[in-house]
Amino acid sequence: MSASTIPPTGIDPKDSLIEYPSVFPIKVMGAMVDGFAESMCQIALRFDAGFDPATIELRPSKGGNYLGVTLNITATSREQLDDLYRALTSHPMVKIVL
Repeated sequence: MSASTIPPTGIDPKDSLIEYPSVFPIKVMGAMVDGFAESMCQIALRFDAGFDPATIELRPSKGGNYLGVTLNITATSREQLDDLYRALTSHPMVKIVL
């Protein structure tokens, strides 16, 4: 692959461990507050129009202070995933994204 055909991310698509499109789970943790899960669903919908909010998994922490949310999105590209991670990590309610 020549330098002119390497995508802007600098990563050759053949080097990706993910086959696109595929269902990709993203785990998000934030404080246990009203609207957290709904806000995460809204972000997921911005990057995956087919995202189904009914598929989210919720896991409260042992002490009940935090909520883990698993979003199963359809990943279509590395760029989409990178943009989604940036949107999630910059949200004020989010503590961690995996």
